[in-house]
Formats: sequence, C-alpha cells, structure tokens
Amino acid sequence: MLENIRNFCIIAHIDHGKSTLADRLLEFTGTIEKRKMKAQYLDQMDLERERGITIKMTPVRMKYKYNDTEYTLNLIDTPGHSDFSYEVSRALAAVDGAILLVDASQGIQAQTLANYNHAKKAGLKIIGAINKIDLNPYGVEEIAKSISELTGENPDDILKVSGKTGQGVEELLKVVIEKIPAPKKALISEKIFDKDIFQALIFDSFYHEHKGIVANVRVFNGSLKREGEAYLVAAQNKFKVKELGHFSPELKNDEIIEAGQIGYIATGLKDPEILKIGDTIISSDQRLTEEDVRSLALSGYKDPQPVVFVSFYPDEADDYENLKTALGKLKLNDSALKFEADFNEFLGRGFKGGFLGRLHFEITAERLEREFNLRTVNSFPSVSYKVKTRNEKWITVDTPKDFPEDHLEVLEPLANIEIITPSNYLGAVLGLQQSFKLRDINTRSLGNSVILDGILPVAELIRDFDDQLKSVSAGYASLSYEVSGYKKAQVVKLEILVAEHNIGGLTRIVYKDDMDREARKTVERLKELLPAQQFSQAIQATIGSKIIARETIPAMKKELGNFGKNGGDRTRKMKLWKKQQRGKERLKERGIKSKIDIPARIFKELLKK
Repeated sequence: MLENIRNFCIIAHIDHGKSTLADRLLEFTGTIEKRKMKAQYLDQMDLERERGITIKMTPVRMKYKYNDTEYTLNLIDTPGHSDFSYEVSRALAAVDGAILLVDASQGIQAQTLANYNHAKKAGLKIIGAINKIDLNPYGVEEIAKSISELTGENPDDILKVSGKTGQGVEELLKVVIEKIPAPKKALISEKIFDKDIFQALIFDSFYHEHKGIVANVRVFNGSLKREGEAYLVAAQNKFKVKELGHFSPELKNDEIIEAGQIGYIATGLKDPEILKIGDTIISSDQRLTEEDVRSLALSGYKDPQPVVFVSFYPDEADDYENLKTALGKLKLNDSALKFEADFNEFLGRGFKGGFLGRLHFEITAERLEREFNLRTVNSFPSVSYKVKTRNEKWITVDTPKDFPEDHLEVLEPLANIEIITPSNYLGAVLGLQQSFKLRDINTRSLGNSVILDGILPVAELIRDFDDQLKSVSAGYASLSYEVSGYKKAQVVKLEILVAEHNIGGLTRIVYKDDMDREARKTVERLKELLPAQQFSQAIQATIGSKIIARETIPAMKKELGNFGKNGGDRTRKMKLWKKQQRGKERLKERGIKSKIDIPARIFKELLKK
C-alpha cells in the first residue's frame, strides 16, 4: 500500500556522520542483526571505509512498526563530497523526503547548503537534524537556530541525534513517517489505455556476472512481475526480466515490484552502452504506439558535464582491452564518467576520461586497480577551453596537445564557489587570493560563520585549492562549487622536449604569468628522474618556438684506463678521448633521430600531485 511507504535519503556535508546514522537506523529497525553489524555497513567498497567517505549512494529497505502499522522505509545513503553531487541529485529524484544532517561540532558547511538547495528544488520534504550530540559540543542551540532559518522549521523541531550511540534515532524514525509524504503515482496520459502500466525511473545501475546489467529503480506506476517483458524507453530496447527485488541492502529477489517501491531489475543485458541512467523502464505492450511510449518517459537527469579531463593508459600494453571493459562496467554505476579512445607515443593506447573533479578521477583510478586489478598511468589533469582560431572559428579543446598555438582568443571555464568558514579564519581564507585567481568575493553571515561567494577558474580549482583552503583554516573551512560559464584567459601551451623530441604526454596549458615557474620546475624534475645516456640530453621547455627553460643531462662518463704508473702517455689519452667524443656525437645524432624511450615510472613521478 502506497500510504505505508516512505522513501527518503540522508544528505549532509562530507564527514558529518551520514553512514554512521544509517548504521543505527539499520540496527534499530532490525534490518541487520547486531552480530552482523559493522561500521559504515552501507559503504560496500573497501575504498569507502579506508577513506571514511561515501562514494556511491546505497539504497536499503527497512521495516518499522509505528502505531500498530508496519511501514516500509526505503533509505538512500548519499555521498557528501562536492565531486559526487551528481550522485546526490539522482538519489533526490528517487525519493520524497530528505534528512538534512549537520555535525554538532562543525555546524552548517558548504555542501550542507548545496545539498539543501538541491533537495528544495526537487520539491522534497526536508527534516533538519543535528548529529553527534553525544560529544556534548558547545553551541548546539545556535546550530539548531541556523538550520531553522534555512529550512523554515521551528528551532524546537530540529532533531538531535547521535549516530554513534543511537540517541534520538527512534524519534527520527517517527518524524520520517509523520512528515515525509507517501509516494504518489505518476500521471498517465488520457490517451494511454492502461492507467496501471508499469513505469520506473532508473537512478543507478551496476554489472553482475550472472544477472547482466542490474538497474536500480524507483517505481512510479503499475507493477512488474519476474520473467515479465519490459522496455527501455530512451534506448528503445526490449528485454525479459531475469530477476527483480529489493535491497536489504544485499539483493533480495521478489515475485513482483510495485508502485512506490525502490528496488532493482536484472535485465540480462550485457552491453553497458544500452542502459542509461535516467532512462524509463515500462512494461512491454504491443498495443503501445511510439507516441504512447514517448509520453511514458519520466523526467530523468541533466547529462553531467565533465570538469576535469585525464587520460588513462594501462601499465601493461596488453591490458588495453581489459581497461576498456573495466571502464564500461564502472560507467554503469557512475554515469558521470565519460571516456573515449586516446593514444600517446610513449604510453601507447589508452582512454581520455571526463570527470566531475579531481577526487572523482583519483577514486576512478583506485577503483580500476582494486576492482579490476589494472594499474594505470594518467596524464596531467586538464580542463576544457574554448579557442578562437585564426579563421575566426570557435573550437573546444580539452586535450593540451590539441591546443592551437596560433589562436586569437581563449575562454576558460569558471566555477561559482561557496566557502563557509569560522569568522576568525576569514583573513587567512581571503589571503588565498594571492596564490589563486579568486575574484568577485562577497561575504555574508551565518551564525558564527561567514559565507564567501566568489568566482574561481576551474583550472585553479583542480590544482589544489581545496587542500590549501583546509590548510589555512586548520580544516574548519568547507567548499562547494558549480561550474558556471567562461571568461577570457591568458594561457599558453607549454611543451617539453627531450633530445629534441616533443614529449606529448607532458604538454600542459598554463597561465602566462605562471609559465616560467612551471617550465623551470618541470625541466629540473626531469633532470632528476631521467637516466643518463652515453650522449648528453637537452631538456627544454618551450612556448611555440621559444625556449624558456633548459637543463642538460650530461653523458655517462667512461674511464680511459690507467696508462702506466703516472696515468700513461697524455697523447694516447687525448687520442682515446677524441675517439670517445666522436662516438658520443654519433650516439647523440642517432638518439635524436630515433625514438626516445621514457619509462612509465618517470611519467608517474612527474604526474604526482
């Protein structure tokens, strides 16, 4: 029955205790037995537990009896880092309410505000709650007042809970049932003959070796039985349901999935390109016209726009096909991941990936190694530039080596950033303007904290802005951002030559006022890392045809031998030395004409953050 179902998620800033609170909800409702309980139960990846962050949203069905009525509570635990905000947006489209969780020791943070605004825009009922009250921190009432100002609730209605001890969890469950509305059926066009036709939105997916592609769905209308026939609206693909059911949080199969429920559908499909996040699954019916099918499509999500571009190359050239397969499977449960084939003359075949931020691509690299046993080498992170060429045409460039030297104008992507910091760190945070191109700053108060709104180039954001922000604020300041537009930029293409060979993988786009420092740093680092040869190697950093930094790796020295007690005859020594020099010149010429071999480990060292 729809009136006995509640679909909700937990949203918060990173490290505010979402997963710990979810543990207590699972424990309190008896979904997981105490003896089987472990910390961060819904964080299924070892990587999540090690880093202490949620990377993937995780759904789970709980049962809870309240006022002699049993309710089905479908919870989705969501990530908190801004790089994974797209995960949150997909969860919000699948639920009817959200618990806005705030750490009692930290107060409202940047991603708290960002997630609240997304939930409000989605039309969800929002329940404010303060977590970690077992710490008895100072200023809880002030935090409650700040949340009430944000949500419009009475400060006394802001719940106080402890994900660690379970304090306040029972009250929270009751409020979820009382305040979050029961799910409603989707409106069906009058032209459709069957008003109970099955309609479900795909909000996530993953690959299963035996079940094929498994779609995580929120059902908005009708019902679907196991082994029934279904249809993907956008993909225009028919399939037979192999299995369906709910999350407990492990997969638990059912005979039927109905309106209002959150569950999964095993499609049996093997090709990752077929199923798309945001697509609609409907029951297959020969009587439906193409117009009927289109009208049944549920509103999905905006296609996520990559912010950072990084190329991945397999450590072992033979792993190219394995890397392709692995990326396809990762894309199933990370729809924000974009990739296409790429090639590097030193690293071979690989893939250029588009990511939502630096952490996003770092996590992807780790998942490739852990889940698929694939070691990779990655290029320098880059952003997408709009370039006006000499023939007055605008092109988009997201790979440094493709950046045209003879351009008329360059536009770089910008991010609207929001920083929340305690007022006593305001001066230190503002001091970041000296190191980063942060501009158009406005400030406003939020309790004992200050909110700074500003504009920052995305290239600066992915450099290490977040790390520096944490450093100058002793970890108290927090950041959220949203890519907003483009502005004119003074940038150049920095190329690196070794023995007159252009090393394409080390090409970068840098600001004109940073080019000397970056060039000098790169050639000095290369001189440290590259092995000496039997001929001298010139390492040059160039902008166009101009060399702006240079280092030389001298040739390996070879002993001339000991000619007699006092070193032998000088004439014979000079004759051998000149012969050596002629040989080195021939080696140098041969080295310039042939391919320079730069080991993958050198790239790894250079590309370290």
